[in-house]
Amino acid sequence: MTTDESYIERIGNSRRKRFTKHLLLCLASIVMLYPLLWLLSSSLKPTEIVFKDLSLWPAEWDLSNYAEGWTALQFPFDLYLVNSVVIVVLSILGNLLSCSLAAYAFARLNFRGRKLFFALTLGTMMLPGHVLLVPQYIVFAKMGWLNTYFPLIVPNFLATSAFYIFLMVQFIRSLPKELDEAARIDGAGTFRIFWSVILPLCKPAFATTAIFTFISTWNEFFSPLLYLTEQELYTVPLALRQFIDSEGQSQWGQMFAMSFVSLAPVIGFFIAGQKYLVKGIATTGLK
Repeated sequence: MTTDESYIERIGNSRRKRFTKHLLLCLASIVMLYPLLWLLSSSLKPTEIVFKDLSLWPAEWDLSNYAEGWTALQFPFDLYLVNSVVIVVLSILGNLLSCSLAAYAFARLNFRGRKLFFALTLGTMMLPGHVLLVPQYIVFAKMGWLNTYFPLIVPNFLATSAFYIFLMVQFIRSLPKELDEAARIDGAGTFRIFWSVILPLCKPAFATTAIFTFISTWNEFFSPLLYLTEQELYTVPLALRQFIDSEGQSQWGQMFAMSFVSLAPVIGFFIAGQKYLVKGIATTGLK
């Protein structure tokens, strides 16, 4: 076999491997997208045939699920969307501000016990969240915060998420310290260095934190269920739960329609920040 024939054979094998890899990825993506496609299909079917017609193409179309589902509950569905948006936006701001400050301290400042405090912070990631439910509920009850958004928002401003702190610490450590030294020579103080040097370079880590916070807060069900009692304050997950009737009169078509509506912000936010998400995870060493 000549050199040219060997080269052509290697090119052919490489192309076949790439084709096989892409084919497998496409098949896997179809499997992953099937629940979303089934949800969309079910939202366009009458309630009585949702579980009888399992095909992705509805035999009967019912576009009224979206209109009726929007006003089926005690309050219009846009109220629950606004409630969730308020909590999500404030939670993102809280995590970005508090976790970035804590991460900057652990990554750049030298103080006694820094390694110990950082280890303790990471140790809280191994603490089951359910262990804290009763103590937190008692504290918030004594503070008069029940049936308000404070228990869902305020902890985010206190750097309670060790995961986001660790993510930002890893990113800040990857930045050259010469930038800090140059700013300090120019007369910048510690906070000025953080605000003018570190923060502008942390966009990938911020985007990753924002996306994770958005998804986890938007989908959070248990905490709002625990602290919120008035339906006017309900978030989207609690509102969707209202479509399920314990007596068997559940409006499945309307619930699936509103579920698909509630997924739109998550998908849009993820698509808008996916390039920063990939870069943030790559540069922080998370796999």
